Amino acid sequence: MEYVTLRLILGDQLNLKHSWFSEKDPSVLYLMAEMRQETDYVKHHIQKVTGFFLAMRNFAKALQNQGHEVHYIGITEELATKSLPEILQHCFDTYTIQHFEYQLPDEYRLDVQLKSFCTELSISHQVVDTEHFYTTREELGQFFEGKKQFLMENFYRMMRKKHQVLMVGNDPLGNQWNFDHDNRLKYKNQVPVPPMAVFPKNVQDVLDEIHQAGVQTFGQIEPHFFIWPINREEALEQLDYFCEHLLPHFGDYEDAMHTEQAFLFHSRLSFVLNTKIVSPKEVVDRVVMHFYKNQDTITLSQVEGFVRQILGWREYVRGIYWRHMPDYAQRNALDNTYPLPEMYWTGKTKMNCMHHALGLSLQNAYAHHIQRLMVIGNFSLLTQRHPDAVDAWYLGVYMDALEWVELPNTRGMSQYADGGILATKPYVSSGSYIQKMSNYCTGCHYDVKSRTGEQSCPFNSLYWNFLDDKKAYFAKNQRMAMMLNLLGKIQPEELYAIKKRASEIIENPDLF
Repeated sequence: MEYVTLRLILGDQLNLKHSWFSEKDPSVLYLMAEMRQETDYVKHHIQKVTGFFLAMRNFAKALQNQGHEVHYIGITEELATKSLPEILQHCFDTYTIQHFEYQLPDEYRLDVQLKSFCTELSISHQVVDTEHFYTTREELGQFFEGKKQFLMENFYRMMRKKHQVLMVGNDPLGNQWNFDHDNRLKYKNQVPVPPMAVFPKNVQDVLDEIHQAGVQTFGQIEPHFFIWPINREEALEQLDYFCEHLLPHFGDYEDAMHTEQAFLFHSRLSFVLNTKIVSPKEVVDRVVMHFYKNQDTITLSQVEGFVRQILGWREYVRGIYWRHMPDYAQRNALDNTYPLPEMYWTGKTKMNCMHHALGLSLQNAYAHHIQRLMVIGNFSLLTQRHPDAVDAWYLGVYMDALEWVELPNTRGMSQYADGGILATKPYVSSGSYIQKMSNYCTGCHYDVKSRTGEQSCPFNSLYWNFLDDKKAYFAKNQRMAMMLNLLGKIQPEELYAIKKRASEIIENPDLF
């Protein structure tokens, strides 16, 4: 059959509300492909690959049910081994396509690949917006034009005003912009955590195809109990569940960690958001509307904490990504060089916090932002791992990890490899922060109160060693002045013992 127009839909462009689909046009063919170039550019968690393929297949079926023409290439087909340009050219030739359209990719490498491909085309082409984000690619850069610092709080306040979210005119609801200080409670079973909303499905057929295609993955999966939402119906059900059962305590415990709780009060919406199955606006609008209707049971701090993550942080990191790529992906401001330890693929370590955070990541393809930042990321930075290796692991292990959101969070906020573009100081801590925000230190092999000796918490010696190693770099950073002053008060004998202990951990982390 011949078509006039071919429209490409990437695996993270599953937006049924896009204007493309408002009318059925028999001359338009939609192309979706499970590509080895996407499964292989880093090694991915098996749940991530499975989740994307399930979501893509559900989306293709939904389009077909609406009467659209779809050409879907599965992972076991020969075409799946070809590059995206080769796949596109094959379809152009097969269907005698006269016009090509695609939506703006959210990953730089795909943006470059498609732009380059289109420069060689003999047919017309058009690029359209994904119609997903609050902002354009350039909006953050324009907002901070001429500024030395890209402070998220300033951007967040602008977004609140512009989109009138939790606002009374030009003033924030409750006369307070940010309730971050109220979002730091330690979870001690003060309130019960509702049972997790799950969407069980048998994914054995998909796993068989992934195996047959030879895709290399890591991590764990339960073939008969895949729990993630992978279509619009399930995503909206998850959103409703979050509002009804989790939102009332979300803000209080959003930074908390607990050995018996994998998800606490987190929404688990990041995968369906990042694949565009749902939009940030409909998520924020639904949450805010639920709050307004239930102010007797939900406080403003719970809702503001969530809105800040979606309207503020998510849009902010995307803006940082497009403002600073491609150089951003090469930054290594602190010159860290060590490879990742084996424990990142096994979870085997005597450090209870790392064992739990890595274990959750490998088991669920998920960990919440504090486990990613202040446990795994903290350890990675304190042991001075190369940001390329850290990036690749984070990009591969998490269900919701796409480069536009992963790279600024990891290389910027977590590893400070961008030299302070995103964060004004490195997010490092000793074991005391982990003890403050979790029960991980209870029953741990190591003593969180000690910073030298065989039983001392590795985070303690690593923290002071990091400050000592990088003190010249941070000498003019005012936010580091207090800690560097405290470093200077450590007696030489103790500092020697600290650095000796830290060196042993950095060189042989899998022994700890």
